[in-house]
Amino acid sequence: MSDIREKTINGLKTGDSFTISRTFTEKDMLAFADITRDYNPVHFDERFARTKNFSGRICHGLMTAGMVTQVGGQIGWLATGMHFEFKKPVYFGDTITCNFTISDIDKRGRARADVICTNQAGHTVFEAWITGMLPASPEVEVLAAMVSEGDPTNGLKCEK
Repeated sequence: MSDIREKTINGLKTGDSFTISRTFTEKDMLAFADITRDYNPVHFDERFARTKNFSGRICHGLMTAGMVTQVGGQIGWLATGMHFEFKKPVYFGDTITCNFTISDIDKRGRARADVICTNQAGHTVFEAWITGMLPASPEVEVLAAMVSEGDPTNGLKCEK
């Protein structure tokens, strides 16, 4: 099972932190563009990207922001709000590390998390805060059952 699911099943608390990494490729960008229909030339044409003062074509910002949903999806977090700040571009081949930290949980299981994503050079490329609802006891019980069954719907079930 993923470390994130294991920690969720054992009980989340303020201060819990999760770290994931991913290297973004042109293939990822093409799939994202087809799904979102975002064909901004800054992703497809070197000349256009350079007019924006980038050193080449860049990945979609929301592709990077999607790392937040990887962690949230493993937790079973139901988002109610998201605030994103894109600090630097992400280029094809960049490896982005996402640090997701639960900064507050209230009595009703509503939570806030702070997110910082950095590239392989250690530069911050993305910051965010998100709010949402953590899974309550019934959802955690189902999550535990799913994991005991091999977590068949989880494409990241073996990621640690």
